[in-house]
Amino acid sequence: MKTKQPMKGRSRGGQAKNAKMTPEQRKELSMKMVAAKKDKATLPRATHGSAEHPLRIGDVELPCYVLEDGTRVLSQRGLITGLGMGSGADRLPNFFRGKAISPFVNNELMGAIQNPIKFIAPHGGVPINGYPATILADICEAVLAARSAGVLQFQQTHIAEQCEILVRGFARVGIIALVDEATGYQKDRAKDALAKILEAYVAKELQPYLKTFPAEYYEQLFRLYGYKFPPENKRPQWRPIFFGKITNEVIYNRLAPAVLPELKKAASRAEKKAKLFQWLTGDIGHPKLREHLASIVSILKLSKTPEDFRRNVDIVHPRFNQTIPIDFTYPDDDSRDSELVVSEMSRC
Repeated sequence: MKTKQPMKGRSRGGQAKNAKMTPEQRKELSMKMVAAKKDKATLPRATHGSAEHPLRIGDVELPCYVLEDGTRVLSQRGLITGLGMGSGADRLPNFFRGKAISPFVNNELMGAIQNPIKFIAPHGGVPINGYPATILADICEAVLAARSAGVLQFQQTHIAEQCEILVRGFARVGIIALVDEATGYQKDRAKDALAKILEAYVAKELQPYLKTFPAEYYEQLFRLYGYKFPPENKRPQWRPIFFGKITNEVIYNRLAPAVLPELKKAASRAEKKAKLFQWLTGDIGHPKLREHLASIVSILKLSKTPEDFRRNVDIVHPRFNQTIPIDFTYPDDDSRDSELVVSEMSRC
């Protein structure tokens, strides 16, 4: 039979509070909770946004969201804090009801301030009060107009300074967003950025074969993994199979974003004997490869073990946008000779 665990924290406090209530009070509380649940179910829900990824303008951070109908909103608490008004839901309406600044606030703005939008964040939780994002520009204009008229009190001048920072931020961020939207660039910029990298690195036609990988590269790999160099009783092009995997990882995966898959795609459509580096462009791809190879050779020389090599490569040349550990250790001694083949980069 299960032993009932004692309640702790809020549960225990709620139980104690419930015990002191009359049956009528408990019924009333229950009805309020049901009504609150129904009310929450009718609230609009944000599809994007979180407090962890606010809109940043200068030193000001404004939690922002996009609702199901596309309305952009700023959280009430974040907006009040961002304007330097301290905390409290009533700070904003009280500020604009003041005799000095109220003449600069039209009815539409005051109505929006007094009636925040209540919504649910994408992750759920308690309802959040917010304002349409466009209200921020109206608020800043009203405050700065009041400052120009000389009616702000001394303790309110810091709010005007925050508004000035925000207005300048709008001008810079807004013009970029407008240009991106007008040109359609906002939909293509991320894809276009990667495409430009690939175009710069990957050639459209197979390049003439040139010896690219220095002998030192393989000499150091042989030393690090305990093979004799040059190999005895083997073809000159002989390499362990896992050398090809290491080359893909430390060279091509760290040369530029998404270059390795693109090189493999190009190579799959061409001669089977062609090397990956023959698909690198002559003006950017090859020079960058040689530069990268020189760095990897230096790291190899400084590394005493495969583990050292892995750590040093991750420090000097981390992979783009992710860190994926790779097994740099060699196979068991009994299986090493049986797994020796000519790798992708063998005849360099």
